[in-house]
Amino acid sequence: MIVVFLGPPGAGKGTQAKLISQELKLRHVSTGDMLRSAVEKQTPLGLKAKEYMDRGDLVPDELVIAMVEQEVLQAENLVLDGFPRTLNQAKALESMLSKHGKGVDKVILFEIGDDYIVERLSGRRTCPKCGAVYHMKFNPPKEDELCDVCGVKLIQREDDREEVVRKRLEVYRKQTAELIDFYEKEDKLIRLDALKSIEELYEEIKKALKNEC
Repeated sequence: MIVVFLGPPGAGKGTQAKLISQELKLRHVSTGDMLRSAVEKQTPLGLKAKEYMDRGDLVPDELVIAMVEQEVLQAENLVLDGFPRTLNQAKALESMLSKHGKGVDKVILFEIGDDYIVERLSGRRTCPKCGAVYHMKFNPPKEDELCDVCGVKLIQREDDREEVVRKRLEVYRKQTAELIDFYEKEDKLIRLDALKSIEELYEEIKKALKNEC
């Protein structure tokens, strides 16, 4: 089974992908994690990608497709988190899968308003030493701006700044409108309310996908 999680940044795709991949024994492929790892390691791809990510722009299709293809072809059962994000990427995915007798089974669309996303992401802080993640409203550290574990000053990721988040959302809405139509016409799209609790959303996804197993 191959499942795509589609939705704006901060909609909760990563959290749900980790949960559902364990439940249904799917390989979790996160393009966001892969890109951030490449940036951190300062690989040639990472250095190119960072320029786009810092501006809130989508990383060009050719870079993302090249990075994802090897991952996609390594496993029979996948949950793709953050890919495809454009119609061109979706067509490239269909092409690479069809060569191996595979195809996308279902696409879960996480629907949520922009203001909620901005609040979620712009309040996020990360410890540069241990990687612990906090939220200044929903999960604040005990001492303002300091990690509970390390005592190190927390940082805000460049792409979590409010102006960058809004730019990312603008780009997302523009780029994915035709992608949503594409999967809807293929009768593969399932729309879910991403404002529901993690537990409620998880149960809805599990129910939708278990029908495919």
